[in-house]
Amino acid sequence: MVNAKIAPGLKGERQVLVCEHNVAGHVDKFSTPAMIGLMEQAAIQAVHEFLDAEQTSVGFEVNVRHLAPADIGATIIAHAELIEIDRNRLTFRVEAYEGDRKIGEGSHRRAIIETNR
Repeated sequence: MVNAKIAPGLKGERQVLVCEHNVAGHVDKFSTPAMIGLMEQAAIQAVHEFLDAEQTSVGFEVNVRHLAPADIGATIIAHAELIEIDRNRLTFRVEAYEGDRKIGEGSHRRAIIETNR
């Protein structure tokens, strides 16, 4: 079910500018849900091009720590690296950075599923 090209070591990256749409309103800092979403997007990017036409991936587990705040105007870059495959389940190491400063880290798991089911 998993394409042979999907193997540990694949990496994805996504970035976003912190703005009024992705902050925790009460503190005007990059929100944890926005950081998790960015990490998920990086994981999707790592494997998307290797999925068969009738496949997609869906997230089913997130274990992330938000380590530091980021202000409006900051650029956040999320990195994901595929570290394990168990049948159709993929495990990623995920991190988020503002410049050289790590603001989040953890793991994210996705499952490859058939879209025509």
